[in-house]
Amino acid sequence: MKYILLFSFLLVSTALYSQDLNARVQILAPQIPNSNKRILDVLEVSIKDFLNGRRWTSDALKPQERIDCNFVITITEWDGSSSNFKAEAQIQSSRPIFNSNYNSTVLNLSDKDFTFSYSEGQALDFSEQNYLTNLTSLLAFYAYIITGMDYDTFSRFGGTPYFQKALTVLNNAQNAPNGGWKAHEDLRNRFWLVENLTNKSYNPIRESMYDYHRDGLDVMAENQSKARKAIYAALPQLQKIDRQKQGAVLNQVFFTAKSDELINILSDAEPQEKLKAFIILSAVDPANSLKYEILKRPR
Repeated sequence: MKYILLFSFLLVSTALYSQDLNARVQILAPQIPNSNKRILDVLEVSIKDFLNGRRWTSDALKPQERIDCNFVITITEWDGSSSNFKAEAQIQSSRPIFNSNYNSTVLNLSDKDFTFSYSEGQALDFSEQNYLTNLTSLLAFYAYIITGMDYDTFSRFGGTPYFQKALTVLNNAQNAPNGGWKAHEDLRNRFWLVENLTNKSYNPIRESMYDYHRDGLDVMAENQSKARKAIYAALPQLQKIDRQKQGAVLNQVFFTAKSDELINILSDAEPQEKLKAFIILSAVDPANSLKYEILKRPR
């Protein structure tokens, strides 16, 4: 009996440690009548179980090490009876900062082509070797992107294996009728996101992500001046890539996640340092240039 209990405990422990994501899922449908929304509740639970119940990494993560992420999926078109949905998704992830209660946003993406088919009670099956459904391919793709981005902040190029897995998902979906997977459809879609992440030309951005988090944010509680200098030192690499590869998706991904955080951190820097940061940030992230004006103000 003791051995049976021990075996059961090991099975439970393995199941707990096999979960890599701590995903919160929300499905919104502001234009869909309330009477039709039961299937959306079922879908929300199914997506959450799919993301949280699988191993996306090669490591046995402890519960407290699971990667926090959010999927907010907004249904834009559905007639209430068919299995075809048009939707948009906002995908976010964050990671804890050493010796603090602060979680830093790592990823904050918007996907306007989050279209899929789903019938109530349908099993969400996924294969790394083959394209099965657009929904599970979308979820797996972003699970690997989230995982890779997180690993890149803890070890230099640590996310590479997961970006390669995301690339495999993308390649398997090239013949899919749904949008967002192909190079010619858009300059800022899933294709270009994973292309940037696996293209060595953009490695300086990935290195900057590591330096920003490990030498910057993770040192903040211990030595704020040293941390700010490390964060500031990461900016010229981003500027260099922006000049070489204007409109790079990866640069935009970085600043969408980090613009507010950068302002908060650099606002306490020396005036000369703040001015230099303003010049760089306004050039590489013009969409948020008005935000960065605050860095020109004296302390």
